[in-house]
Amino acid sequence: MNSYVKIRRDLHQIPELGFQEYKTQAYLLSYLQGLPQNRLTIKKWKTGIFVKVHGLNPNKTIGYRTDIDGLPISEETGLAYKSTHDAQMHACGHDFHMSIAIGTLTYFVDNPIQDDLLFIFQPAEEGPGGAEPMLQSEIMQEWKPDMIFALHIAPEYHVGTIALKEGLLFANTSELFIDLKGKGGHAAYPHQTNDMVIAACSLVNQLQTIVSRNVDPLDSAVITIGKITGGTVQNIIAETARLEGTIRTLSPESMKKVKHRVESLVKGIETGYECEAKIDFGAMYHQVYNNEKLTGDFFEYMSRQNEVKVIECKEAMTGEDFGYMLKEIPGFMFWLGVDSPFGLHHSKLNPSEEAIDVAIKVMTNYITYQGNKA
Repeated sequence: MNSYVKIRRDLHQIPELGFQEYKTQAYLLSYLQGLPQNRLTIKKWKTGIFVKVHGLNPNKTIGYRTDIDGLPISEETGLAYKSTHDAQMHACGHDFHMSIAIGTLTYFVDNPIQDDLLFIFQPAEEGPGGAEPMLQSEIMQEWKPDMIFALHIAPEYHVGTIALKEGLLFANTSELFIDLKGKGGHAAYPHQTNDMVIAACSLVNQLQTIVSRNVDPLDSAVITIGKITGGTVQNIIAETARLEGTIRTLSPESMKKVKHRVESLVKGIETGYECEAKIDFGAMYHQVYNNEKLTGDFFEYMSRQNEVKVIECKEAMTGEDFGYMLKEIPGFMFWLGVDSPFGLHHSKLNPSEEAIDVAIKVMTNYITYQGNKA
């Protein structure tokens, strides 16, 4: 078995949620500390890691970021190396991302280039968001790269395919939590209560009008309520209800407009149903906007390689907090084909491990090309 496939399988068994990646960090540190240390400087940041690979005669620093956390999903793949953590799974491919980063880093320990490299093992991508505070850390400010890259697995593309585009790749995203509090009571006396199940149902319907009636039809936005909780038993009118969802837009301006309309509609629910309401927009992720020059350069370079097929894709409503890093550092993210019939965040996601070697070769070749430029 390929050693990086083994690393992926080891990591797949120990998924951990954001800022709880203690086993993951320990595993990564154990591997990194086993490498020759003459060109490495390793620093921990919370549950993440920064690794600097010192170049031979550096003119710049090239950054490469991987995410390391898992999702609160019960795995249903049936794999021999499935998750050993209850209700936690690497269902977004971060085990792949880490093994690719490890393979790429290891190559440059043995094959140094002129420029410095900074490998960033970032926690909490799935939430509550690790990129922004990591970007603001003292270590990052000291070692801040001049350019930065990242990839994300894409189940819908074949192994050997990479896809990207200049400009907007991933949407602006925001979590959405709404708590309603009214007056509960016996099901036989509804006139003495303020039913929060009814209020919640009404609010869900109203929220769906925002996209159709408040967002420019030539723009795009999504409001999804993925979870509703309310009440205790079948014969008691619910005193409280909670809505949990997500907002996604292709522009920061639309995000502001959507949030304003959410606030207005919730105020209307308070008045109409004589209840109290609280809104929490949770974690907010900035759009992933690929630098035109670097993306074009990467596209052109990869078009000349025989190992992969590079294609231009459309923007997606996917959210990724790597957008915060791209906001301050020129760079790009691309999709890596992994051939899985099940999509991202699915309990049966099982990407093809052949994609790991493909990605390592892609990144080592391109970084070598970038890192030896005069």
